[in-house]
Amino acid sequence: MLIAAVLIGFLMLQRDKQEPEKTADESTTTIGSELANAQERAFLNNLAALCGQSFAGEESFLAEGRESWAHKSFLMHVTVCEDDRVYVPFHLDDDHSRTWMFLVEDGRLRFRHDHRHEDGTPEEATMYGGYADGQGTSLRQSFPADEYTCELLPTACDAVWKVFLSEDRTTFTYQLHDQGELLFEGTFDISRPITVD
Repeated sequence: MLIAAVLIGFLMLQRDKQEPEKTADESTTTIGSELANAQERAFLNNLAALCGQSFAGEESFLAEGRESWAHKSFLMHVTVCEDDRVYVPFHLDDDHSRTWMFLVEDGRLRFRHDHRHEDGTPEEATMYGGYADGQGTSLRQSFPADEYTCELLPTACDAVWKVFLSEDRTTFTYQLHDQGELLFEGTFDISRPITVD
C-alpha cells in the first residue's frame, strides 16, 4: 500500500510539472479573430505560419492560348501577418507590382490582387478578387469573383481563384479558373525558404 501511495504521489507531481507547458501552448497567438468561419480562420493562420519567409516557385499549368510565364522567376514573400490581414507580394523577375491580400472584412475572408506601378500608385485594374465561398478547409480556399471585380473586369465575372497548401505543407498553389476551366497555376516550394537580398 505504501509503495502504491508513493507511486501515485510521484505521478501527480509529474503531471503538475507539465501543466505550465500545456498552458503556454494554448496561449499561442492566432490571427483572424473576427472570422466567423473556423476553417477560414485556420487557413489564415496556416498562411501566417510562413510569415517573414520567401519561397521560389514556377508556372505549373497554363491553358492553351494564354501568355506563358514559364521563363520567368517566381518569388513569393509572406510579409504582413496581422489579425485582419496577410500580405503575400508575388514577384515575376524584376516585376514587383503584385501583392496577394488575404483580408478579414465583415467577418469573412476576402482575397484581393493589389497591382501597383513602380512609383507605388495603384494600377487601373487592381483590388480584384472575391470572398471565400464558405466551403473551404484549413488548407484550401476558393474565392469566386465578387461584384467589384465584375464591374472592374466584366470578362472576369465567372473567375474563381483557388489557393491551397498541400497536406504535407511542402507547396503553396495559386490557381485561376474561369467558367470551371483551369487557366493558370503557379506552385511554390514552401519546404525550402530562400534568402533574398
